[in-house]
Amino acid sequence: MQLGIVGLGRMGGNIALRLMKHGHNCVVYDKNADAVKALAARGAARAGNLADMVKQLQAPRIVWVMLPAGKITEETVTELGNLLQAGDMIIDGGNTLYKDDVRRAQTLRERGIVYIDVGTSGGVWGLERGYCLMIGGETDAVKHINPILSALAPGAGDIPRTPNREARNPTAEQGYLHCGPAGAGHFVKMIHNGIEYGMMQAYAEGFDILKNRNSAALPEDQRFDLNLGDIAEVWRRGSVVTSWLLDLTAAALAADEALSGFSGDVADSGEGRWTVDAAVEEAVAAPVLASSLFARFRSRQGHTFGEKILSAMRFGFGGHTEPKK
Repeated sequence: MQLGIVGLGRMGGNIALRLMKHGHNCVVYDKNADAVKALAARGAARAGNLADMVKQLQAPRIVWVMLPAGKITEETVTELGNLLQAGDMIIDGGNTLYKDDVRRAQTLRERGIVYIDVGTSGGVWGLERGYCLMIGGETDAVKHINPILSALAPGAGDIPRTPNREARNPTAEQGYLHCGPAGAGHFVKMIHNGIEYGMMQAYAEGFDILKNRNSAALPEDQRFDLNLGDIAEVWRRGSVVTSWLLDLTAAALAADEALSGFSGDVADSGEGRWTVDAAVEEAVAAPVLASSLFARFRSRQGHTFGEKILSAMRFGFGGHTEPKK
């Protein structure tokens, strides 16, 4: 299929490359001309602006927006809405607040333009591993872009099949799922990221306790000088706490057990806040997710080894660097 891709950052550029690898034709645009040039050298068609992109696309046009949530995405979707025609489609693959998706879909529907939200997980590893995709939008529109979604998704791989799934949606086993109407995809991705906060915080606190077991404040016979890199590695091998996040932690500790390249100043993308907001709206108790968000706020006032672990994990899966002072 042919589609336009707006935003060629850590994930957008790799999405274009993965799609081209699977035979799709991409017209790419980014305000960073060097990013556009790099993708053009790999076979993408180059666009100088959004209007130029739309001109190069064949109707019905598909444009995938991969930009940070907020003003830049809002402005881009609005401009595309004024350039596209009835029957065309806008896909937002960033981390947009689901309530904005609901509003945009309603506004664009009045003009006959289809809007689909795709929660995209995979970070900087998506080109190689594929992306877990959580999709919201009209059923027929989602079916229309199935070749794009299946190309981006990781596929079943070597993960053992879950018993008793025979009558359930088969695309979930491939790593992508139509979750519901507009907004549902980003809502599911938002909760995914909220859970991620909690999992990361649990690892961070556990490794902080391990590191501090050699404290002079403890009785001498209860002090242990533990090798954190080796502990992370042994946990990867058959323990019940194994995960990709633990893999990233083990890799970071193997490279530098002191994590000297990280200060422990941990940012939050916004989705953790939105998850806690949703819990409040629904009167659902979420103490782990809430406390993990507040721990990130606290990290900006003083840093523990656990917060260095958090920073290392964020860098590992998403290439997120610490805020500059």
